[in-house]
Amino acid sequence: MSTVITGASGHLGRLVVDQLLAAGTPPEQIVATGRDTGKLADLARNGVTVRRADFADPGTLDDAFAGADAMVLVSTTTVGERFGNARNAVDAAGRAGVSRIVYTSTLNASTAQMMLADAHRRTEEYLRDSGSPFVILRNGWYLENYTDQLPMITQYRALLGSARDGRVSAAARQDLAAAAVAVLTQDGHLGRTYELGGTPFTLTELAATFSDVLGTDITYRDMPVADYTATLTGAGLPPEMAAAVADADAGLARGELFTSSDDLVKLIGRPTITPREAVLNATAVEESR
Repeated sequence: MSTVITGASGHLGRLVVDQLLAAGTPPEQIVATGRDTGKLADLARNGVTVRRADFADPGTLDDAFAGADAMVLVSTTTVGERFGNARNAVDAAGRAGVSRIVYTSTLNASTAQMMLADAHRRTEEYLRDSGSPFVILRNGWYLENYTDQLPMITQYRALLGSARDGRVSAAARQDLAAAAVAVLTQDGHLGRTYELGGTPFTLTELAATFSDVLGTDITYRDMPVADYTATLTGAGLPPEMAAAVADADAGLARGELFTSSDDLVKLIGRPTITPREAVLNATAVEESR
């Protein structure tokens, strides 16, 4: 029997595959799927089974999930299509007899008002009603959402947002992938919903961390949501995604991306990567280029 990882050509899915391999899972027991299998060629060379899976094309999913015992269902990134895509994947997993679906949701999905939470909430409900055994991982905001902005932050000496003084329990993708591996490889998690977050901080505090690591003054510049949306669009983000990101910051301001839960630490069995460690790592990568 095999474990299917959807979205394996993306950041989180690939980390799950890599960590399963590092934990000793035989490559032939891992099925890495994605819309573009060319991006998974290196995994295929190392013995991992690679299959095409396009959630928007349900006909690809039965073959992709065939023989699977477990699956990590990584939410797709296309705004407006997430629920339909996830529903197709859940249905196909049910037909394949998958006995453990691990779904990557978002923090506080049952109560959050931000637009990104709606599709996750609907998917969680659909998954629970499907009858398939499941584990729900409500992943917090990625630390990489901020550290990936390092070149722009350095250039303008500012971190932009609409979060006011809200606290965000962001976590590194590496830690969230480790949580997925834990619930895949351990017993006792079926039917559980976990709120996964790292050390909470405000964006003003994060700007201070950038300042300390970079040795230059970085300020947090808070903006109205409409202005932040326009700034993101001007920077090249598609309008629909820019609106969703700015709306998420408004949710952050309301506390929707904060959790006091220690579920993540318990699942991975170690402290989470701190914001400072994430900034240091990103700075080292940038300097090596």
